[in-house]
Amino acid sequence: MLNVKNINQYYGGSHILRNVSLEAHEGKVTVLLGRNGVGKTTLLKSLLGLVPIRTGTIEFEGRRIDKATPYERARAGIGFVPQGREIFARLTVEENLRMGLAYKPAGTPVPPELFDLFPVLKQMLGRRGGDLSGGQQQQLAIARALAAQPRLLILDEPTEGIQPSIIKDIARVIRMLADTGLNGRRMAIVLVEQYYDFAQELADDYLVMQRGEFIARGKGKDMEAQGVRKLVAI
Repeated sequence: MLNVKNINQYYGGSHILRNVSLEAHEGKVTVLLGRNGVGKTTLLKSLLGLVPIRTGTIEFEGRRIDKATPYERARAGIGFVPQGREIFARLTVEENLRMGLAYKPAGTPVPPELFDLFPVLKQMLGRRGGDLSGGQQQQLAIARALAAQPRLLILDEPTEGIQPSIIKDIARVIRMLADTGLNGRRMAIVLVEQYYDFAQELADDYLVMQRGEFIARGKGKDMEAQGVRKLVAI
């Protein structure tokens, strides 16, 4: 579904991404691992169109999108859950969810399936986003990204600052989205994560980034045998 070939990105004179290539497939969770500052967030910004790539190509469902704007990529079916959640603190839960439908026709309803995934959100529709716990805000951020029913979901460090019980719920949802999707159509998932055990549990495929390039890649089931834990240890 996503095919990235040899992209390069620079900040000033610094070469941040170095011939990065990756694929993300429908029905699979592709995990990107790496320590802080290795280029993971820059890669995500490049995939989303928030920063332009210098060279290389990005294809989504067989179509070049490396020149597309961020909103064009969203319309094409790419959803994003940012690091730190970035929900609208003064808006209600329902209003936050409707922000995920911003480019849909007026009156488009919030998909009821979201409340099957995250029942707590239905109980808190009228509560302001800033009044939710960190774990509830993360569930809201994921639901907001899913409101437009994307085909590809990109998540940046979804376990950061989240209590263990919510991490289990998020893992369950991510696996379900890859396996069955929201409407019976499987999704592709790209997950950037530092929490190794969470990443290993979900990964169908993995990539390890160091200094702006991938130094290891393989199947999730082989991560432990291939010493990935040591590669990402702080």
